[in-house]
Amino acid sequence: MTRTALVTGGTRGIGRAISIALKEAGYRVAANYHGNEEAARRLKEEAGIAVFRFDVADFAACREAIARIEEELGPIDILVNNAGITRDATFHRMSPEQWQAVIRTNLDSLFNVTRQVIEGMRARGFGRIVNISSINGQKGQRGQTNYAAAKAGVLGFTKALALENANKGITVNAVAPGYIATDMVMAVPEPIRQKIVAEIPVGRLGEAEEVARCVLFLVADEAGWITGSTLTVNGGHYLA
Repeated sequence: MTRTALVTGGTRGIGRAISIALKEAGYRVAANYHGNEEAARRLKEEAGIAVFRFDVADFAACREAIARIEEELGPIDILVNNAGITRDATFHRMSPEQWQAVIRTNLDSLFNVTRQVIEGMRARGFGRIVNISSINGQKGQRGQTNYAAAKAGVLGFTKALALENANKGITVNAVAPGYIATDMVMAVPEPIRQKIVAEIPVGRLGEAEEVARCVLFLVADEAGWITGSTLTVNGGHYLA
């Protein structure tokens, strides 16, 4: 049986690596994106992955898009909630718009997207949900109160949903990456990146493909006894 997977934020960075890894492992993959048409076009052309544009912060948009995905590719048995943004500022300078944008995209999206597929998973007796959190949701980070709050919320969401659905053949797990060599991190000034790397026991930034391998492990049919867990992928930077 070829299962269908949906990866939100699936056309760039960690999401792109996850989408490609799933496709290469034999899954049918739908990659969601919101703004970057060029990245979506490249993924579709280079990897043959179907791309779907919709805003994960919008419940109605998610409902409409996921109905279209399931009509075109089949029922979604695997969901990777990866979409995320940053709007960094120290809290005493943070605007309501910066707070709300991050919470809507990084946390509300888990409800908006997962709610569309959970009933089908329960009815079919199978599902794999992987939520991408962050090292900063585990340990906090200056200038990222909004981001850390959302990513910590991802972990609580994961545990509660895992308990509710364990007897329906559905596993729900989280992956918490550390600092990965994505465009976002590589845009940080070199002196600051060097300070970050100096704090990582492994001595380097992670690669998006290393996170993707963790997701592949968790979504496998054979991973049915792993649920409610958080897999940290951070080179020893933070030991949760």
